[in-house]
Amino acid sequence: MNPSPNLFLIGPTGAGKTSIGRRLAAHYGLPFVDLDQEIEQHCGVEISTVFEIEGEEGFRQRESALLDACSQRPGILLATGAGAVLASDNRRWLRERGCVIWLQATVDQQLERLQRDHRRPLLAVPDRQQRLQAMAEVREPIYRELADLAVPVGQASLAETIDHCIALVDECWQRVPSTDSRQSA
Repeated sequence: MNPSPNLFLIGPTGAGKTSIGRRLAAHYGLPFVDLDQEIEQHCGVEISTVFEIEGEEGFRQRESALLDACSQRPGILLATGAGAVLASDNRRWLRERGCVIWLQATVDQQLERLQRDHRRPLLAVPDRQQRLQAMAEVREPIYRELADLAVPVGQASLAETIDHCIALVDECWQRVPSTDSRQSA
């Protein structure tokens, strides 16, 4: 059991953190926060533009600052970016401030889901499969170590995945009431 006011979603690109996150947030009555959307709103441009101007390092600095701020909000469901787990401070904040759910997707599932998506700067390469595999080799051990629970996605329908996720979360998460007045997201 992980007692906390927050749920945090981690996982690879294309695992469904945003679509699943929205539905879980509605189920649990939590405000939904998508970290990538927060970055875009804060910067006033798309993530690809941040990468173009500041590179991955600049993006990761912005990501960490907003992850820190967002994860301090009590009573939210936060969908992180796939690479947010790379920074040790980010991992510490996620671990300390919420119940961490790893949405698992294979490289083949990612390729299928991201077939028409050309907005992700790290996938703007000739061989997406090779890039996704390389990212998985680095990130999967981190996801595994950080997660309070893991939910495979892609084998079932979205509705079945949501139901399965809710059942697992109900077993793992002990919701702690939020007493902070900053709760509005």
